[in-house]
Amino acid sequence: MDIIKGDDLKPTQDRHEDAAASIDEKAENNVHHIDPAIEKRVIRKIDRAVIPLVMGLYLVAFLDRSNIGNAETAGMSKDLKFDDAHYQWLLTIFYIPYIVFEWAALMWKVVPPGLASTLQAAAFNWQGLMVCRFFLAMAEAGYGPGVPYLLSFFYKRHELGFRCGIFLSAAPLATTFAGALAYGITSGHPSIPNWRVLFLVEGLPSIVLAALAYFRLPDSADTARFLDEDEKRVAKLRAIQQTGSEGTERIGHINFKDVFMSLLDVKTWIPPLMYFSCNVSFSSLPVFLPTILQNMGFTAINAQGLSAPPYFLSFLVCIASTWVADKTRQRGYMIIALSLMAGVGYILLLTCKSVAVRYFGVFLAAAGVFPAISNILPWTINNQGSDSKRGAGIALLNIVGQCGPLLGTRVFPSKDAPYFHMGMGLCAGFMFFNALLALTLRTYLAWENKRFEKADEAARQAGIDPESSATGVENSGYGFRNFL
Repeated sequence: MDIIKGDDLKPTQDRHEDAAASIDEKAENNVHHIDPAIEKRVIRKIDRAVIPLVMGLYLVAFLDRSNIGNAETAGMSKDLKFDDAHYQWLLTIFYIPYIVFEWAALMWKVVPPGLASTLQAAAFNWQGLMVCRFFLAMAEAGYGPGVPYLLSFFYKRHELGFRCGIFLSAAPLATTFAGALAYGITSGHPSIPNWRVLFLVEGLPSIVLAALAYFRLPDSADTARFLDEDEKRVAKLRAIQQTGSEGTERIGHINFKDVFMSLLDVKTWIPPLMYFSCNVSFSSLPVFLPTILQNMGFTAINAQGLSAPPYFLSFLVCIASTWVADKTRQRGYMIIALSLMAGVGYILLLTCKSVAVRYFGVFLAAAGVFPAISNILPWTINNQGSDSKRGAGIALLNIVGQCGPLLGTRVFPSKDAPYFHMGMGLCAGFMFFNALLALTLRTYLAWENKRFEKADEAARQAGIDPESSATGVENSGYGFRNFL
């Protein structure tokens, strides 16, 4: 019996009653099938309500984080009279609380990151900026890295990567806006220094969005206020299909045995090393690119504007690459290609003196680094066979991976201008290393899939009915396969 038949001809109330009755009937028979039309409607509602909100939050958060580079180009250190070593510490201090407070996934609801960012405009010395950067990171910790895990409560494995790509594409999009906004702000002649105006303009939106998210962002599809009761039942069945339990039961419950087993699995440890490698470049490129462009011979104002196009390309590649990886289920090859592209970009920046070629290298680096991360995070979640394993995987990913910026923010000292050989060389090396790690992990996952196939064949020969395993298909067990 179909859940909905000819729904365009029935009143809304009748359609809901038919849907509810059919869902209950199938649930009672323990056959958890959902009409595709209803499921698509639920997914569309979640897409419209959740994805723009988390993307907007990440966009303004990343804008707050990376505008320090634009402020430096606009004369911040000159006005406050501190040197390059002090500037390097302003970049590094952000990632220390970011690692320490990684557990505070909801901290941004309590202390909006924009408040700390905006207060940077009121700083009158290096110490004041250090305090602001510390609290900015403490407020943001756990949000960006934790959202892909949150999205796994709304979407199935084959749906997750593209949504993560849209969410994470906010980082290069924010940097695009940062360049464009900085260009507009620093082109004027306000009564206060341009860099102070920059912090004010780019920090205030976070305060507004944080208040909106506090009331509008649900914990799971089951608790989403934008779904009606029948759509919530569909969301529950989707959760049962994923894990064998309802969405509400997935929150606040940790299976420590699964966590321990996850930490013993090699595929839990390789992605954190990949994230570390990418983060060396991910953390340094936005904050140093205006300086790099300025050292190519562009004026400070033009350097602000020219930093935008490479990041807009990166934004498009983030979305396209995660969509293709979802459709083909070949995320490893995508990460390898993106990492090699970024590595080549850094090699061009390292070895070439032509301004045109070096600027082309910036495009390759930006279009490789950000999309590579956009694929690494969902790949980690894709291949862990339970919620607790996914949680352990994403936690380890962030604890190890967020140490990368501690290195990345220290490898572009001003004394290395104009070519920054150390920084470019290290970033290139880590991106090539990331490609090797992705190839290693993909090889391991393919080998593990062959083991799963043999185990499933043995189960079939033992008389196990595949339909009896219809629930929990996202978990390790009959029919589970890694995304390669």
